[in-house]
Amino acid sequence: MPDPEILRQAILERLTRVIDPETGVDVVRMRLIEDLTVDEHGHVTYKFRPSSPFCPIAVPLSLDIQHAVAEVEGVTGQNVEVVDFALAEELTKWLRQAFEKR
Repeated sequence: MPDPEILRQAILERLTRVIDPETGVDVVRMRLIEDLTVDEHGHVTYKFRPSSPFCPIAVPLSLDIQHAVAEVEGVTGQNVEVVDFALAEELTKWLRQAFEKR
C-alpha cells in the first residue's frame, strides 16, 4: 500500500481536474472537499460541501468527484458525506449505494 499522505496528495491533485461548470474553478480551489483522509489500506473519507444549499449541479458534481477519487491508483474504497445541502442525507446515501455497485 502507498503511504496514506502520498495517496492523499495524489487524490487532491486528481480533484483539481474536477471543474465546477458554473464557476470554471476546480473543486479543490473552491474548497468543496473537506476533511479528506486516507487510511493505511487506501480507504478515503471526505466531505463534499456544495457551493450552496440548493446547488443545481450538486448531484452530477458529486458523481464527478466520486469517480475522480476512485480513479486514483491505490484507492480501495471511499466514504463521502454531503454537508450543508438541502438533500444532504439523501444524496450521501445515494452516493454510497452508487459506489458500492461499482
